[in-house]
Amino acid sequence: MEIRPVQKNTNKLQGTCNSLVTKKAYEVYSYVIGERPEIITGNCRGGFGVSELIAFLYASSFPKDEWKIRVKEAFKGMENI
Repeated sequence: MEIRPVQKNTNKLQGTCNSLVTKKAYEVYSYVIGERPEIITGNCRGGFGVSELIAFLYASSFPKDEWKIRVKEAFKGMENI
């Protein structure tokens, strides 16, 4: 099992997450926002934030043509995650 970096909002500490999870989130991220593979290796701002993981994983459960809408839907009301 590979471990990937994840941003943690509390105390600015670096977190980690199983690469299976970050790869699924990246699949949606790259479709909605664009290719940027360094986001899952940690060479870009410390990886996904927790709220991003939630939003992209939520969206992944819907058909691909809904991903952009579902990501926006997931981010509504999210604070301090």
